[in-house]
Amino acid sequence: MISELISKDDRFQEILERLNRKSVEDYYNPYRMFDWPDSLPENRWWMSPELTTTFGTEIASELSTEQLYRLSRFESINFYSLNVDGIRELIVEVTRRIHTRGFEIPSEFFHHFIGEENEHMWFFAEFCLRYGNKIYRQLEPAGDGGAWSDEAASFLVFLRILLFEELVDHFNSTMAADERLHDTIRAVNRIHHQDESRHIAFGRELVSLLFKDLTANASEEELGRVRDYIKRYLNYSFESLFNPHVYRDAGIPEPFAVRRRLLASPRSAEFQQQVFRKPLNYLVKTGILPDRDLGFGAPATAGRGQA
Repeated sequence: MISELISKDDRFQEILERLNRKSVEDYYNPYRMFDWPDSLPENRWWMSPELTTTFGTEIASELSTEQLYRLSRFESINFYSLNVDGIRELIVEVTRRIHTRGFEIPSEFFHHFIGEENEHMWFFAEFCLRYGNKIYRQLEPAGDGGAWSDEAASFLVFLRILLFEELVDHFNSTMAADERLHDTIRAVNRIHHQDESRHIAFGRELVSLLFKDLTANASEEELGRVRDYIKRYLNYSFESLFNPHVYRDAGIPEPFAVRRRLLASPRSAEFQQQVFRKPLNYLVKTGILPDRDLGFGAPATAGRGQA
């Protein structure tokens, strides 16, 4: 059982104690942290251009500088909207497991995690509503129709949380250091990166233990389904960055056709490997996935709430 693995793992408990302490020492009041200007300049990047979905593609070469700036504005709103949507799910899933059998020891960190993620959701939503007048809603993909064992269900919940955090942290760490961006944008990304570094450290340790618990109990057939699900989830998460409503709001004609062109471009496969470089290294190193091949372009039907 996972409770036995956690209770016998001194390293995990030492890391947990350190992260609990850091959560208290690094605590800040998000409602007083940010200086929200009335508006942000539109003739600047709102997202590092290298992170936009059109970067390095033929479509980018067809757009003017002003159009690219406008596109980066709505790409950034979509990215923060993804954070709002993803954080909502992970708070629900962690809350379901706090102070339950098997998760007694990490429950103190769960309290910090839930509180911090709730505050993250607030400031991402605040940014979207202040500067975009909207929060983009994400479509729920079809489920895979499978039923999971308790071990697989818990493993996939915390793995989804980890992969989501790894994805957004790739963007956060890049934009926090990008001097081309407005100070408010850099600050939002910097603060989130600061907290996510703890969450990712915790998530990698817990997921590794949950995978040990899973492999000790699961059949080869279920392990195969788990690995297929992970690849579909990674593709789904990546494809969520390519929102046709963003292209429409940026004034780009035929937004759905643009999305199809972008997803089919060679640059998108390269971009996906860049975004998931660290988590894929982790997944292969731990044996969770056999290799880095995600079969990009296959239907991404594994989404939130399906595990």
